Amino acid sequence: MRGSARAPIGWGSGHVTGVTARSLGLNMYIRRLFQLSQLQQPRRAAFLKHIQGKHQGSRHWTHSGGGPYRAVIFDMGGVLIPSPGRVAAEWELQNDIPPGTILQAFISGGEKGPWMKFMRGEITTEDFLQQFGRLCSEISKTSVPVGSFLSLLTSEQLAKQFPVMTEAITQIRAKGLRTAVLSNNFYLPNGKSFLPLDRKQFDVVVESCLEGVCKPDPRIYKLCLERLGLPPSESIFLDDLGPNLKAAASLGIHTIKVDDPETAVKELETRLGFTLRMVVPNTCPMRKTMDIPRGSLEKYLKDLLGSQSTGPLELLQFDHGQSNPTYYIRLANHQLVLRKKPPGTLLPSSHAVEREFRIMKALGNAGVPVPRVLDLCEDSGVIGTPFYLMEYCPGLIYRDPSLPGLEPTQRRAIYTAMNRVLCKIHSVDLNATGLEDYAKHGDYISHQVQTWIKHYRASETSSIPAMERLIQWLPHHLPRQQKTTLVHGDFRLDNLLFHPEKAEVLAVLDWELSTLGDPLVDVASSCLAHYLPSSFPGSLLRGFSDCDFTQLGIPTAEEYFRMYCLHSGISPTENWNFYMAFCFFRMAAILQGVYKRSLTGHRCHAHGLPLLCPRVKSARPTGSPWQTSIARWLVEMQPARLLGQKAAHLMDVAGDKTRG
Repeated sequence: MRGSARAPIGWGSGHVTGVTARSLGLNMYIRRLFQLSQLQQPRRAAFLKHIQGKHQGSRHWTHSGGGPYRAVIFDMGGVLIPSPGRVAAEWELQNDIPPGTILQAFISGGEKGPWMKFMRGEITTEDFLQQFGRLCSEISKTSVPVGSFLSLLTSEQLAKQFPVMTEAITQIRAKGLRTAVLSNNFYLPNGKSFLPLDRKQFDVVVESCLEGVCKPDPRIYKLCLERLGLPPSESIFLDDLGPNLKAAASLGIHTIKVDDPETAVKELETRLGFTLRMVVPNTCPMRKTMDIPRGSLEKYLKDLLGSQSTGPLELLQFDHGQSNPTYYIRLANHQLVLRKKPPGTLLPSSHAVEREFRIMKALGNAGVPVPRVLDLCEDSGVIGTPFYLMEYCPGLIYRDPSLPGLEPTQRRAIYTAMNRVLCKIHSVDLNATGLEDYAKHGDYISHQVQTWIKHYRASETSSIPAMERLIQWLPHHLPRQQKTTLVHGDFRLDNLLFHPEKAEVLAVLDWELSTLGDPLVDVASSCLAHYLPSSFPGSLLRGFSDCDFTQLGIPTAEEYFRMYCLHSGISPTENWNFYMAFCFFRMAAILQGVYKRSLTGHRCHAHGLPLLCPRVKSARPTGSPWQTSIARWLVEMQPARLLGQKAAHLMDVAGDKTRG
């Protein structure tokens, strides 16, 4: 019998899915069933743990011997793939079969029952289904389509190796250790054993149906050790059933009880003394509302990358860049990033991943650090929206602009590198890169001011005096645009990927708002944090205006601007405060739109903000804790009012220095 605790397929899993409170009542039923059974105690204990899973603690059998480890042996069901016990419980719920029917049939007859004979390869699939189906029908007093259960158990959709285990096996083999699968297993109708694993991952594969003996019979463990060519003390065995582990430990094999794959891998790391997982920073498990079809994506990727791309697809979501949802992908030895449009009806010009792909492809050979893009897919039939793919570039993203934990010299170096890469963006030769027609030339500032005034008016919920003053002042104090360059549109510290060991920008991210325009808007945008307090919630517009810049080692906004002018070879302008006032006004208009949508119960993708939950005015907004805090803040603080006041202050400081 293979494992008990079924974890959902995907990185960071380990939580049972699809099991309701009704199925948990199975525990008491199975307890009573085993009390009445005449099977030997080890067999009863083994099957009891099928339904208890991680809800009940179990004894951890270990071996006291020492010595270096040279091999790791894995059970299959419940360790590498979902277990039949958990699949059975869910299948019964979905098909209105009395709870516990399959499990009771599993143990019926003990070693001579149809399930155990099937696992030893003593009966064909046809004979097993006939005998097992008759047994299940007798137990449940109803017809049980056991063929449907076996089909689900062996389906490609369900029988996929847990990504965390795939990564662990890769790391184990990279360290020179041997790997093996030791599984109670059965034959499929085609005459092959049920082994939905890449055999290349293992030095030894031992299956009960091929050997005619099942765990916990000591002979099958000895056979595995013999083929590995190792003594018991040099191996670790992972299984989810206590009796199987106890039998292994009695032979001198070290053991780990698997209640869920994630926890087991952590314990295995401790035993082996090296990491078994490659941590992907700034990622989180897939949000339900943001999931994408894995089957069609995997087919697309294999066609794109070639037939050598084998193995399970690992998919994580980045917790940054919500405007266009962004995903981490691992397939075989490929690490990719997928960026797509959000679901739902969108404005024609919004969330233009096509423009992002074009600009990043053009900048790849222009000296601007960007990830290498691979492909643009405009066919919404693949995953529901257009998307593009780029290579994954590991590095650091600094979310807090005050850079806690760094030395003052390191902080200054980070901001200097940020400044220099912005100069690189603005020095790109538009003709040489084919970007001369990327957007209209001229009147950028005037057009931007009018655009954001319209956006603000469309989402206005009440009169904000500071915003009204800005709407009157900005159009009459437009600076003369010095030159037209490529503009990132959302240039700030947390849109940069840094080298983990030195102050070097590895990649500039999030080009959604890029255009051609006045480069000083980018400079001002990158200084917003200088004017905001550190009390802003979450990672939304976090600032450090209440900090001591000299003590931190971070240049002031004015110093940062002069640094930019020096690197770019231009003279400092007297209109600096206009640019800052405009950037605050633009951000206030963006957040006002989010605020209005939250009041009316709509969801919003805007400027890197998360999906805000509907009915934010209620006392219990739904969503993640971060989303909830932002939603409440939008309602209670009305950020447009705060940012408008900031911008108006800059307007007053600017006075009549700006040119009309």
